[in-house]
Amino acid sequence: MFEKTFEPQAAEPRLYAQWEESGLFAPRAAAATDGAADAYSIVIPPPNVTGSLHVGHALNNTLQDILARYHRMKGKAVLWLPGTDHAGIATQMVVERQLAAAGNVGRRDMGRDAFIDKVWEWKAESGGAIVQQLRRLGASCDWSRERFTLDEGLNAAVRKVFVQLHNEGLIYRDKRLVNWDPHFQTAISDLEVEQREVDGAYWHFAYPLADGVTYEHPVAFDENGKATEWETRDFIVVATTRPETMLGDTGVAVHPEDERYQGLVGKFVTLPIVGRRIPIVADDYADPTKGSGAVKITPAHDFNDFGVGKRAGLPSLNILDAFGRITDVDTPDLPSDYVGLDRFAARKAIVARAEEEGWLREIEKTKHVVPHGDRSGVVIEPWLTDQWYVDAKVLAQPALKAVEQGDTVFEPKSYEKIYFEWLRNIEPWCISRQLWWGHRIPAWYGPSGEIYVAETEEDARELAMADYNSEVALTQDEDVLDTWFSSALWPFSTMGWPEKTEDLERFYPTSDLVTAADIIFFWVARMMMMGQHFMGEVPFKRVIINGLVRDEKGQKMSKSKGNVIDPLGIIDELGADPLRFTMAILSGTRDIKLSKQRIEGYRNFGTKLWNAARFSQMNEARRVEGFDPATVEQTINRWIRGELTKAERAVSEAIEGGRFDDAAGALYRFVWNVFCDWYLELAKPVFNGADEAAKAETRAMTAWTLDQTLKLLHPVMPFITEELWAELGKEGPAREGLLIGAEWPVLPDNFIDASAEAEIGWLVDLVGEIRGLRAEMNVPPAAKPPLAFVAPDAVTAERIARHRDLILTLGRVSEVGSADAAPTGAVTFVSGGSTVALSLAGIIDLTAERARLEKEIAVFDSDIGHVNKKLGNPNFVSRAAPEVVDEQRAKLAEAEAGKVKLQAALTRLASL
Repeated sequence: MFEKTFEPQAAEPRLYAQWEESGLFAPRAAAATDGAADAYSIVIPPPNVTGSLHVGHALNNTLQDILARYHRMKGKAVLWLPGTDHAGIATQMVVERQLAAAGNVGRRDMGRDAFIDKVWEWKAESGGAIVQQLRRLGASCDWSRERFTLDEGLNAAVRKVFVQLHNEGLIYRDKRLVNWDPHFQTAISDLEVEQREVDGAYWHFAYPLADGVTYEHPVAFDENGKATEWETRDFIVVATTRPETMLGDTGVAVHPEDERYQGLVGKFVTLPIVGRRIPIVADDYADPTKGSGAVKITPAHDFNDFGVGKRAGLPSLNILDAFGRITDVDTPDLPSDYVGLDRFAARKAIVARAEEEGWLREIEKTKHVVPHGDRSGVVIEPWLTDQWYVDAKVLAQPALKAVEQGDTVFEPKSYEKIYFEWLRNIEPWCISRQLWWGHRIPAWYGPSGEIYVAETEEDARELAMADYNSEVALTQDEDVLDTWFSSALWPFSTMGWPEKTEDLERFYPTSDLVTAADIIFFWVARMMMMGQHFMGEVPFKRVIINGLVRDEKGQKMSKSKGNVIDPLGIIDELGADPLRFTMAILSGTRDIKLSKQRIEGYRNFGTKLWNAARFSQMNEARRVEGFDPATVEQTINRWIRGELTKAERAVSEAIEGGRFDDAAGALYRFVWNVFCDWYLELAKPVFNGADEAAKAETRAMTAWTLDQTLKLLHPVMPFITEELWAELGKEGPAREGLLIGAEWPVLPDNFIDASAEAEIGWLVDLVGEIRGLRAEMNVPPAAKPPLAFVAPDAVTAERIARHRDLILTLGRVSEVGSADAAPTGAVTFVSGGSTVALSLAGIIDLTAERARLEKEIAVFDSDIGHVNKKLGNPNFVSRAAPEVVDEQRAKLAEAEAGKVKLQAALTRLASL
């Protein structure tokens, strides 16, 4: 007899070590008969090397592991390829902080090579902790193939891709606006920008019109919005949330159809402080309904203004340096007392001067969204700078077509809209970063500024030799590539490209990608672009988008709210299996509401299975050599065989379809509701009976069913199932190996027995009705009322005779009889087409029970009225958080259902 409880803390490390030692995480050897359908591959979304396992990782990797384990058991050669991302900014920041804490010099004082050596030292000692944490989750990756986005093989792939795209004209250098982080002095991607709502203001400035120009500006209007009064103005009012950027203004834009300003288009204003003469231009970007309808244009410091500037031919003047300080490099007309000021100090100085000189017309307080660096926490500046770009529009076309024609599909399909929207409106991709940690750009500069792009410095020197006819000093570009550039190559670079490897031949394109919606464009779309361009095929056939894990109230998890669930803490306390099962069964929604209580509930599910296995063992249910479930004769055994077959179908189809919630739900219903609650209960009389043949068959059937159940549940709950596989394998014929390597059950259609299903279904429905009625009518647990079938037909009478003992025991009734009419004082119900009467007279206090029901109905009425009042208030519905409104609607539905149930019970009482 094995232990009373499963101890995950002791078992999980031991079981995982067995899996790793078995070699089963690696793809099985190729067979001569293998075709494309015999391979299954999936690449892990590489977590940051600095990262620690969070609930998003736990969800994403649980779903991937379910797929990998399932297809492995189906006999396929499975490659789940793991690895980590070098995480440019994050890693550089960690090491810089470490150096500062130790009192060492900064990276700039240390020098590039010495700093990079320090980062590699950090990685060797502390990096990649998340890889060990994924093992604790049970991830069955092929760790022998683990990759790192900065390993030598991926370095070679990155250099080759960069050079080829440059030679094809698809990578180029350009001066454009980027998201600039003044703290790290680098461009960052949109994903690294965090939009925060802050208190701010619109400062309304009056820019004087040049050349003595004036115009009539409307100041009063009638009820139809038609101007009735005007004033003569020699200025135009603009508003801004960033006054410091006015130093770089090169125009004022008005809408071409705005009658107030049509006479001013082509005229000029004199920019305060600097005295710069700038034009008034017409552009649809200006919104006549917002503010004054006139917009200051700073092309070098605003993405929208950059577009206006391009259309209107306005110059772009950079007034900030890399640290966010005012500079006069592009603006010699700038007064010297502003040069060197921090951007926010300059803001104060400009506002003070505007107020002093009288061109500050209004300060309008507001809350607005301001971009911040997610790592640095500082305000991000749109900044005009020279960077390297990919012509993403050209690369996007095959990626668009592939999804449009179904070469790659999204699950759920609705996410294709996000993919299409981004690719159809794609902008050039800025791929350079002003960091030291990362793939250094393979471009070298000659003495006269010529650029030589090559895979190696030696190749670059050969290119320079052709220009100079002699050896010249070359300087490599200081920048590194955007981390997403190397990640875009992940599905094929990790398999050995640009070499023609066996892995590429066998496993590319990959079968599935499981990832989150927020990186569809940052990662998924770019992998599609690169995969098709360099491999001529899509990188994956299906993209499964997992939801976002929130707290139990639907709120985003954050440390500041104190609502973060730490998966490692959960694994320490409850084990990995309950966490995995919870992630699977909740995975069918975009917003997954997670609570520790839910996870604890699914730990109880594991305990239920463990106890069922112990019960089976105590009743001598052992595996029998040569046992054939097709030959069983007992009704309950034919029934459980059919139920297991239906469960296998449901689980297989759900996993194949990426519906992990349906798979987990089917497993839960079969294990808890069918096998444990009914089959084992129905088997007890057989175990304790005198029919030795029935007993032997039921014992063998129980053991066989348990084995198949462990196989079905293994992809979702691998640890407890592997442990039970070993424990149950100690009796009966020897196991052939670990459960992870067992064959997935594929059960024939004829295992479903219609007559057994009807017979046991009748019994299950009957007992369920009796139990429900007892609960509804508040029958004391110890009471055993008599049960009578009203005028049963012959088939029902035979069933009553066969199952009388089970009805007595499971229904907790004193007798099972038949009658021509329902006895006085009995409550009737219909089950299996028969009228059944449960006599409650003298068992329950009718007056007290009626009072109880009426009181509980009144409570429900109060709740229903209270919630309806809330939901009927338009202000509540429009202003409350969506999760709060949903919670109230669920509460209403629950109260209404509860009331209906109690009213039915009250109606039944009236008949007694």
